[in-house]
Amino acid sequence: MTSQLQTARWIASLAVLIHSGQVLAQPAQAAEPSQTALPRVTIVGEREQPALQQPSGSASRLGLTLRETPASIEVLSQSLLRERGARSVTEAALAATGVTAGDFPAEPANFSMRGFANSQINTLYNGLKIGPPNMTSRVMDVGNLERIEFLKGPASLMSGEGASGGAVNFVTRQPQRGKPQHELNLSTGSYGAVRSGFGSGGTTAVESLDYRIDLNRSAGNGFIKDTRHENWHLSGGLDWYAQPGLKLFGAVEFKEDDSSAYWGTPLVSVAAPGVQGKSGVVSGTYVSGFNGSDLGAVTIDRRTRRTNYNVLDNRNEAEERWLRLGADWQVSTDLTLRTQFYRFSADREWFNNEVTAFNAGTGLVDRERFYVAHDQTTVGNKSELQWDAPIGGLRNRLVVALEWADTQFERPGAANFPGDSVSLVAPQRGTYGLLTKQRQTSDITNVALAVEDRLVVSPGVAIIAGLRHESIELDRSSANAAGVQRPGFPFGKTWRPTTGRLGLTWDLTPDLTLYGQYATAADVAANNLFLLRANQPLDLTRTRTVEVGVKQSFWSQRGEWTLALYDTVRRNVYAAQGGQALALAGKQASHGAELSASWRAAHGWYVWGNVALNRTRYEDYSTTSGSLSGNRPPNAPKLVTNAGVTYRWGGDWPTELSGSVRRVGERFHSDANTVKLAAYTVADAAVAVDLQPRTRLSLRVRNLTDRSYALWSDPFYPDQILLGAPRTVELSLNLQF
Repeated sequence: MTSQLQTARWIASLAVLIHSGQVLAQPAQAAEPSQTALPRVTIVGEREQPALQQPSGSASRLGLTLRETPASIEVLSQSLLRERGARSVTEAALAATGVTAGDFPAEPANFSMRGFANSQINTLYNGLKIGPPNMTSRVMDVGNLERIEFLKGPASLMSGEGASGGAVNFVTRQPQRGKPQHELNLSTGSYGAVRSGFGSGGTTAVESLDYRIDLNRSAGNGFIKDTRHENWHLSGGLDWYAQPGLKLFGAVEFKEDDSSAYWGTPLVSVAAPGVQGKSGVVSGTYVSGFNGSDLGAVTIDRRTRRTNYNVLDNRNEAEERWLRLGADWQVSTDLTLRTQFYRFSADREWFNNEVTAFNAGTGLVDRERFYVAHDQTTVGNKSELQWDAPIGGLRNRLVVALEWADTQFERPGAANFPGDSVSLVAPQRGTYGLLTKQRQTSDITNVALAVEDRLVVSPGVAIIAGLRHESIELDRSSANAAGVQRPGFPFGKTWRPTTGRLGLTWDLTPDLTLYGQYATAADVAANNLFLLRANQPLDLTRTRTVEVGVKQSFWSQRGEWTLALYDTVRRNVYAAQGGQALALAGKQASHGAELSASWRAAHGWYVWGNVALNRTRYEDYSTTSGSLSGNRPPNAPKLVTNAGVTYRWGGDWPTELSGSVRRVGERFHSDANTVKLAAYTVADAAVAVDLQPRTRLSLRVRNLTDRSYALWSDPFYPDQILLGAPRTVELSLNLQF
């Protein structure tokens, strides 16, 4: 995994040398960027355009702003991420309205929105899907990102199968017009945490050629003993305005992560000899599906809050590569063509002890090893033809999109699962032991045709409609250690779902919009496309939502607020149980309300907050042990709220004080709803000083009260839960020049 890293360092060094040699120059004249061009990078002390006036490529192909789109979308820009102190995409998500997230190593950077999680939420990279997020997502630093977009509710119109709960889109920093701007970020903090990053973008000496390059590294130790991580991310892009109305672009990315991961803290019996229970983290009763042990009332042993149960030779690593080439061409005044070819490849590997299950009979922790690797290559194209022409005298925009992707996915995995038992408090971690491999493959071809249209039927009133029809062809194989195909393999399956959205926006005033939408989605009923077995349900789920809301700017665009009310139903659901088991859950219903607001006052105050109320439940859910109808899915709190305030004052050294608080309600750790993750409240605080107009020094304290809490659970690993990080301190320097 070193060749790409060496390339990344070489390119970064080259960029610095090019700049020092004065290859970069003042901006040249070029054609105006398209109407969906992104805002430039915000410098220290500068405020960006209001959120509701920004576009979102993951919510619509029509180039609409957030206010013009009849859906619930939240955009976290790079400047907002920096202001809130987010380091990873998971940390960023925790401040979004109604979103919870966790970095469980088997499926890191996974999100829960409106009661839906895992492969029910598509993860996109610059609008491109690479597969189910619980197979393809990785821990990612935010340093290379222009913004993160959260589209809530069924979103298959935009990204296809898997978006029943919504989509999260990571947008890489883009080339920008104008004089080159450069940025250097350095930070250090608790547990040996270090982050460093360099970014540069602007117009080159080559006429009409813009560039952007970013290189970021983050590393450190975890709060669990003998855990660590290191991430590298290099991204670069060129935009060439070849002639008025024609932009050609190219972009490359290399990402590498390597960690010794924390796989969770085991649930233990309250009544077990010697256990020192930690209150306020978990409660309830549990019977292990792994070793059959009846733990009775459960807790977390305070002695194990830093304990590592992983084997000494564990590893969790990945290498990812992107290449994107495309063009935006304004063919005529009313016709625009956008096309993009892309190639993504990834190598991922897990080699760990993954199951950590307390045994009430022996007082020991039973462990099980697991190994798997991924070799993935995805190639594809997205093309869109936009037509701006009136219909019957009414303003209209029509976009027709054709998408194609082919994924080759090889999955060498363990054919044996070594196990042992270790002490709860002082485990002899040992090594993995004998590994016997087997091989699985998944080949997926996806072709989709989508149509979107916006018709302005009267001043201030618009109808937005869209349909997507796609063909998904899957071919799977699964061989044992001897290379013999298992019963039912190889097999193939084709799905042809049609999904869409019908919405309306009504501008009561230039700054106040009411909206409503009916949207549908589809995703695989059992687990995800990469892991389907011939003897599992091979149908798609069907999801529909009805949503109404309000979006408004006020006080000369200094303040904004949004409100969304929704009702969503997902049918034909098969839910994950412990291990790799599935159970017919029938239907999942979710309804709730989301309110967010922000206000930047004229005298240095910035206040923001959001609250999400959600009631999600299963219906018609039968298992061999009884009915689970009425139960909540895992990681789905009824209440999530965030609030923050910042005050800035001037002087020789302008200073900014900020604080935020997050409240997450009770959640369940599995569909059985017998174990609760307790509600928790955490607070952060920061002070930042502008040493010069473009130099900022910041000190941030996270989890001020050193609260112990359960952050996340994985329904495939219900014997353990992830604890949230204790209090940490970070000192950072941001320099722009």
